[in-house]
Amino acid sequence: HLCLFPPFPTMIELILNDRLGRKVRVKCNASDTILILKMLAAAQLGTKAEKLRIQKGNVIYKDHISLDDYELKDGMGLELYYN
Repeated sequence: HLCLFPPFPTMIELILNDRLGRKVRVKCNASDTILILKMLAAAQLGTKAEKLRIQKGNVIYKDHISLDDYELKDGMGLELYYN
């Protein structure tokens, strides 16, 4: 049996904490890049994506790499900083 359609992208929800008391829940595809995640978060926060920096610990996530490549899973929390 041959599947004619690619599988649906996996939707995940990530929690971005800006450490100023604000947590943003962002739903996105696991195949999305960090830049897309920033754009979705920026829309909720009313700011520009290029002003955001997403990291966990001392690892700063790069815009062109996918959430899958960083092995980010549903429900994970990330740190959000404003540049």
